[in-house]
Amino acid sequence: MASDAEDRAMRWAIALASRSIGATSPNPVVGCVILDAAGQSVGEGFHAYAGGPHAEIRALAEAGVRAKGGTAVVTLEPCNHTGRTGPCTQALIAAGVARVVVAVPDPNPTAAGGAATLRAAGVEVELGVREAEAAAGNRAWLVSTRRAAAGDPRPYVIWKLAATLDGRSAAADGSSQWITSPAARSDVHILRSSCDAIMAGVGTVLADDPQLTVRDPATGVSATRQPLRVVVDSAGRTPADARVRDGAARTWVATTADVGAGPDGRVDLAALCAELFNRGHRRVLLEGGPRLSGAFLAAGLVDEVVAYVAPKLLGAGPTAVLDAGVTSIDDAIGLELTDVTRIGPDLRITAVPISTPKGE
Repeated sequence: MASDAEDRAMRWAIALASRSIGATSPNPVVGCVILDAAGQSVGEGFHAYAGGPHAEIRALAEAGVRAKGGTAVVTLEPCNHTGRTGPCTQALIAAGVARVVVAVPDPNPTAAGGAATLRAAGVEVELGVREAEAAAGNRAWLVSTRRAAAGDPRPYVIWKLAATLDGRSAAADGSSQWITSPAARSDVHILRSSCDAIMAGVGTVLADDPQLTVRDPATGVSATRQPLRVVVDSAGRTPADARVRDGAARTWVATTADVGAGPDGRVDLAALCAELFNRGHRRVLLEGGPRLSGAFLAAGLVDEVVAYVAPKLLGAGPTAVLDAGVTSIDDAIGLELTDVTRIGPDLRITAVPISTPKGE
């Protein structure tokens, strides 16, 4: 059973891991704290970017010789393989760590087995300390990794929508700027920054000419790290002068020639998701439009919904989603609310499908 010091260290390791959400794919976010033999914190670290030092390596470097006989508290089971960096299990053993406390077992078949390796070397290992909290911060990576291990490689897809209280995404004349408040729009950019890719359909590009980048809405200053922009465009209609082609971020205009066509002749969404996974993207933000969002919902490819709801009524105009494959109330896509937060005058509602998404 974890001591009070180890429990406090795990809470801090989870906080450390959260600092790099959106920056580590295809790797997970991980935090680590090293306690010396007396239970005092002597080193900490987190995995900052793919290919960089793992959390355990950074924490051990800070701890130095004080790690000997101590405890490593880490949010994910230490890796047991050599990739772009060496196995963390061997680094912990070499440092003389006597005990390792882990929140979440590693579901990646390639990297798993760290706990067994540590135990074989005489290191005491405890699994499952604050597992739910650590898993929540790594949900996208964990879900996509488990699906891939089961033969369904695709990223975790978050559908973001902004609508009025009566479900309208624009007015009858087509105007949609701005349904939500500046506070909500700023929050969307925070959400974008946590993702590896931002996806929209060609209809949205033609109608609204969005830039699909991470920036400060008040100043227009762009973030240093930009997610991949993905335009789902079956026939390649994205204009050469569209803002998504402006060079502010990498852009992939995904056509049927790239990923194949589904039964409806449009881009095969399952194949598109598999390709995004193969390119290293684990957390994808779907920003519409309504037809593409409906197609993702109908295919069971949405893992989470983030809805920004403005206290406004339009009475007419386009809806936030079209044709999600629901023909009766019995077919409605049930959602479990996981968070409701007021953002300025608006509400941000976060929910996950109650029924298991396709392939999970």
